[in-house]
Amino acid sequence: MASRFRIPSPRPLEFRRRLVDLLGPTGDATRQSLVALGVNSCTSFAAGAVLGSITGTLELLPGLLVMIPAAIGLRGNIFGAVGNRISTAIHTGTFRVSTKRESVLIQNVLASMSLTFMLSLLLAFLAKIISVAFGIANTISVIDLALISILGGVIASVIVLAATVLLAIGAVRREWDLDNLVAPTVSTLGDVVTIPALFLATKVLGHGSFTTAIGWLMILLTLIVILASLRTHLASFRQIIRESLPVLSIALVLSTLAGIAVESQMALFTGYPALLVLLPAFVSSAGALGGILASRMATNLHLGLVEPVMRPGREARRDALLVLLIGFPVFVFNGVGAYVIGTLLGQASPGLGWMVASSLAGGLIAVIFVIALAYYGTIAAWRAKLDPDTYGIPVVTASVDFVGVLALILALVTFGIT
Repeated sequence: MASRFRIPSPRPLEFRRRLVDLLGPTGDATRQSLVALGVNSCTSFAAGAVLGSITGTLELLPGLLVMIPAAIGLRGNIFGAVGNRISTAIHTGTFRVSTKRESVLIQNVLASMSLTFMLSLLLAFLAKIISVAFGIANTISVIDLALISILGGVIASVIVLAATVLLAIGAVRREWDLDNLVAPTVSTLGDVVTIPALFLATKVLGHGSFTTAIGWLMILLTLIVILASLRTHLASFRQIIRESLPVLSIALVLSTLAGIAVESQMALFTGYPALLVLLPAFVSSAGALGGILASRMATNLHLGLVEPVMRPGREARRDALLVLLIGFPVFVFNGVGAYVIGTLLGQASPGLGWMVASSLAGGLIAVIFVIALAYYGTIAAWRAKLDPDTYGIPVVTASVDFVGVLALILALVTFGIT
């Protein structure tokens, strides 16, 4: 007897319709999503190239590498959720472009910057604690980590916030489907701007009392932001902070563990620097694919088009299959692109075939994981009477930071690339 959970294979003539259903209500929306995924990979290569070029700084500042995956993920987690909430407001007809403090837009802007300060400070403490716990010698001080995390985080967040707001305004005026653009676009910007912003912040280090003063100033500003956030009378602002802090704090822990995983295999990545070009694109692509599914699920739950049941229906299973199929060319592209860029930069690699094979094998593991997490994480938030827009993308992207790194390392080790 055939299983009730059998995923039907789309017929050739049906595939295009299903792809459009998943990635957008029209062919144009589908193309927007596919282009966004492609741009996500391309710009992530730039982030990887930057990461490979600052290995000297990473060696001089033990503990910084532990913080980098979480710092990158934090941008996507905060502003992906912002985009999701705005997208839902657009779909439900409650969004207006307004500069009033009570508007959906401004309350999301204020909440996102408050979360940036709070979680950047928390990240500095986590990086220090986890680095010491895992035996990373000579980890830099908490003050230095806080300075880099907060200053670099604010610089990056201002850029990503501006892009998210412009994207939301464009979605309203041009009738784009924001669900299909937020995850890949925000992930892209988070990758591209965070590493340079953190590197820029490291330039403030090494100046004696001046560095110490700036570090304490960053901490003081964060405490002021925390106090102001606790005293706000804006209802949506309070709700976003209250619901976001727990899940984003857990996300920071998972992403920081991803940094430890990379640190533990530093010899592998320094031996083949082209793998550092692949790493951000690999993790970001998996998160973006899961984010698209999570965004679609959240919006459909709000609109009453999906039931929050534990047994996925036919439509959900087909969407999951398509996400898996879309991932195949994406991860092939990541492997080829990382190899080409690494070669152009004169960086050693295990070879084109092994780069592509590792990207595909690790990508299969990562995407299966994020598909399950995107579905069950979203309906779990809904059943708990929490906003799935606030929880969907952060849960997916933070988890894939850790699981994605492990999946890629597992593929590399399995293929004997050491």
